[in-house]
Amino acid sequence: MSELDQTKKPRRGWKIAMISAVALVIVAGGVGAATAPSWLPSADSSKGSASSAPSVAPTPTPPAIPVTLAVTPEAGTASVNPGAPVVAQAQNGTVFSAVLKDTATGETVDGELFVSGQKWISQGPLKFNTSYSFEVTTADSAGTKATHVSTFTTVPAAHEANLVMYPAANATVGVAQPLEFNFSEPVINKEAVESAIKITSATGQVGAFHWYSDTRVRYRAAEFWPANTALTVEMNLFGVDFGNGMIGNFSKTSNVNIGNKVVMEADAAAKSVSIFVNDQLARSFPATLGDTAFPSASGYMVLTSDKQRYATFKASSIGLKPGDPGDYGSVDVEFATRLSNSGIFIHQATPSAMPYLGVVNLSHGCIGLSAEGAGWVFANMHPGDIVHTVGTPNATIAPTDGFGDWNIPFEQYASR
Repeated sequence: MSELDQTKKPRRGWKIAMISAVALVIVAGGVGAATAPSWLPSADSSKGSASSAPSVAPTPTPPAIPVTLAVTPEAGTASVNPGAPVVAQAQNGTVFSAVLKDTATGETVDGELFVSGQKWISQGPLKFNTSYSFEVTTADSAGTKATHVSTFTTVPAAHEANLVMYPAANATVGVAQPLEFNFSEPVINKEAVESAIKITSATGQVGAFHWYSDTRVRYRAAEFWPANTALTVEMNLFGVDFGNGMIGNFSKTSNVNIGNKVVMEADAAAKSVSIFVNDQLARSFPATLGDTAFPSASGYMVLTSDKQRYATFKASSIGLKPGDPGDYGSVDVEFATRLSNSGIFIHQATPSAMPYLGVVNLSHGCIGLSAEGAGWVFANMHPGDIVHTVGTPNATIAPTDGFGDWNIPFEQYASR
């Protein structure tokens, strides 16, 4: 037993020694794994651990390109045409907002965005002699906003240009009435002004402008206007440059009504007048026209709006002085209807001339009629009606001595 006991003791010691050795190896291996992994075997050399996989860096976002803003008019501009649009144009971005306002009152002007939000254009007219502020906010591709503020002033009141049209809106006139436009300022850019005035007849007649001066232009067709129709006159002059810095200050549309076609044929040789309404003879009257010293004007004249139930004619108004041949001093007449600025009228003949109606021409160029004849004309003929005189050696009236436009051939009238 003792030997057996002795034999067992060494074996137990061997086991303890082996266990201690294995523990040392395990401890040593753990330390080595933490400090030198290259020498440890891998379970799968083709697969890396999650912690050892390479990471992909995100693509950096490029910086936004700066927005370029162009504004019209430029900041600080003076005498801006109030009819011209105000514009903000962005490149490399958009117009986020735009506010155009009267600097003094804060009143804003409407506008719209175009070109995918890159362009803002004002839609309303501006006012003359006014300061405006224009605040524009832009946004770049990253959404970053920037604001630009500018100011400008419009054309001063002293440079506003206007016109007066004859006949007035909604007036009724005869078929021979030219349209006349008198401007407050000289017109240098005549083509621009003509383009801004559109005249339309119910029958589509083509007409032409004729300039008598830089401040007066008339418009007529090749033939008389059709009876009982209408003309539409569109005057789109706001913002139109007349020249010399003068700018049109209004736009409007007017209508002019055309009445019956009424034509007086006055025959100085026959000493009579015949009046046609819509090409049908209405009345005939004996007359006295200009004598040999003062013959009546030939050709076409147009009744003006000047009618006087009672009138006083003075010889001095036609250049006659006391002692001059033909000086008649002063005479009173009735039913006076003016044909020219120089003093040609249709009127009731003076009592001394009444016996000579249809017999002798005694006047200083006027058309003298009986009370019945002059009264009929006064009541039934209107501005724009025609008087056509024949049988007289005299020339036609000057185009602007009343409305002598119809004495000019249309081809010449329409030429500049």
